[in-house]
Amino acid sequence: MSDYLRHVSIMIVDDQEFNAKILRQMLRVLGASDIRVFNNGEDAWEDFKERPVDMVITDWKMQPMSGLKLTNLIRNSPDSPNVFVPVILVTAFREREHVFKARDAGVTEYVVKPVSPRGLFSRIEAVIERPRRFVRVGDFFGPDRRRHTKEFDGADRRGHEPPEDKLQLNPAAAAAERKREMGQD
Repeated sequence: MSDYLRHVSIMIVDDQEFNAKILRQMLRVLGASDIRVFNNGEDAWEDFKERPVDMVITDWKMQPMSGLKLTNLIRNSPDSPNVFVPVILVTAFREREHVFKARDAGVTEYVVKPVSPRGLFSRIEAVIERPRRFVRVGDFFGPDRRRHTKEFDGADRRGHEPPEDKLQLNPAAAAAERKREMGQD
């Protein structure tokens, strides 16, 4: 992987200078050398249009432009020079609803803060070793939301409420499932 990262350009977008420094250092340890850092989505977007990168690592909550808005521009703007660039979202939001919102915005991978080297490495590895096809469905354009290669049998309804009969059988378990937080793994 370090040989691969030696040859790619990476953009870090985080309004917290300390977090950006940590991400930059982790990437350097992994072998990356072409790393650009921005403290807001607007400056990152303007630079991306002029000098596209091979990978974007962005925070979610920033002003004046969030990481989701930046992802939306990368995926859907006619000015985007690379709509397929992998976008790794780094955020403190760990609830399932946030993960689904990021997925639906076209984010490629999701990392929960505090970021560990292992967590970041696994997401970069996924982008490199197991890239997902891009799809356009209605207003959505981005990596295929389904990670599994098996055929869809209708039983897997990621991000949707379970059928009413399952809610009635065990309401406490259904409520716990809805509130379950996502972790690094």
